[in-house]
Amino acid sequence: MEIAWVLVSIALLVLLISWAKVHPFIAFLVTSIFAGFVLGLPLDRVPGSIQKGLGDMLGSLVAIICLGAMFGKLIAESGAAQKISAVLIGWFGERRITWALMLTGFIVGIPLFYNVGFVLLVPLVFSVVYYSRLPAVYLGVPLLASLSVTHGFLPPHPAPTAMVPMFNASMATTLIYGTFVAIPAMIIAGPVFARAFRNRQTKLPELFVPQDMPVEKLPGTFNCFGTALLPVIMIAGSAALPALAEEGTLLHRALLFISDPFVVMLVALLVATATLGLARGMRIQTLMDHYSGAVKDIAVILLIIAGAGALKQVFVDTGVNDAISAALTDLPINPLLLGWLMATVIRVCLGSATVAGLTAAGIMAPVVAASDVDPNLMVLAIGAGSLMLSHVNDSGFWMFKEYFNLSLKETLMSWTLMEGIVGVVGIIGVLIMDAVL
Repeated sequence: MEIAWVLVSIALLVLLISWAKVHPFIAFLVTSIFAGFVLGLPLDRVPGSIQKGLGDMLGSLVAIICLGAMFGKLIAESGAAQKISAVLIGWFGERRITWALMLTGFIVGIPLFYNVGFVLLVPLVFSVVYYSRLPAVYLGVPLLASLSVTHGFLPPHPAPTAMVPMFNASMATTLIYGTFVAIPAMIIAGPVFARAFRNRQTKLPELFVPQDMPVEKLPGTFNCFGTALLPVIMIAGSAALPALAEEGTLLHRALLFISDPFVVMLVALLVATATLGLARGMRIQTLMDHYSGAVKDIAVILLIIAGAGALKQVFVDTGVNDAISAALTDLPINPLLLGWLMATVIRVCLGSATVAGLTAAGIMAPVVAASDVDPNLMVLAIGAGSLMLSHVNDSGFWMFKEYFNLSLKETLMSWTLMEGIVGVVGIIGVLIMDAVL
């Protein structure tokens, strides 16, 4: 009966967000109260359980996500993203232009949150469209596919970053594994799938005629690539640092300190502030204004993450997590595939990849704890499911439709299929890694 109430609670969450149009944060809080009541948590303990879930979830994440947002904002405002795109297109040439755009989305998408990356990079696609006369959808799909995989698979993006502590996974290992899963996913959903639109011309809205920063004002190539990739290099490299010293020594503690993701993001932001900001004549007040704006942009994401933490904590405090674990671990299905399926169902119902990933993670956390499944691969499996089959309840669907001036059917045949390919190839990659590792 406990599991049935969990399913009813998730159904309530879906209805509140998709049908009643309630803000996801409020929907999570209402659902948490409902779940606590029907699962037998004493009423006087429900507020405390929710507050603990809010605090525990945000406590380890708010600094990383906020610093990541500030970092991405500077990459955008300094012209580094435009420079990276121009350099890659210059290297690859027109014949391989879809591959250049895919790499642009991957590199720039690592520090940028998805919606910011979309708004920033789509005008760059239109710049290439006006220059090359190639179809916009043909050029846009590879870039947006790579943006999708960074959003679903790679820290410091919100969902994978939030799932790492939920499963006691490793940020560095998840990033390394995620890169291996992301590469085939973005290739197949990007340049390969884009060939279907090689001859599909669309008329671009005049509103989106690109307004690029003058070339002479762009940062240097090494500066742009080195700074944009610095968090990735530091997080990936930090996996081996603590092993360089004997445990318990001062050096070991120092290496643990500098390998912490929070410290990594702070260092990356400080370096970017110096190299892309102050060194190029930007005033400190201008930089701080950009950073303030970046935090405002992700406030809603932080609230959604906090709400998911509240619901998870209610499940823990009622003891239903043990019941879920016992029931699911006995199912004749790979836990990684089960996590992917749960995230897929929630994604199709709700539209939000972040909500889908965090909700599925809250359900699967006790399963991971009670089994020998690799927690880093579970982050990626749920991430793949959270990207599946974006449709009319997802803001990204409508952004793609309007920017590229497509019909509803054309958007379903391009955007929705692209996201489906990313999710399917992603889970196949996760299952292969599970079999090999």
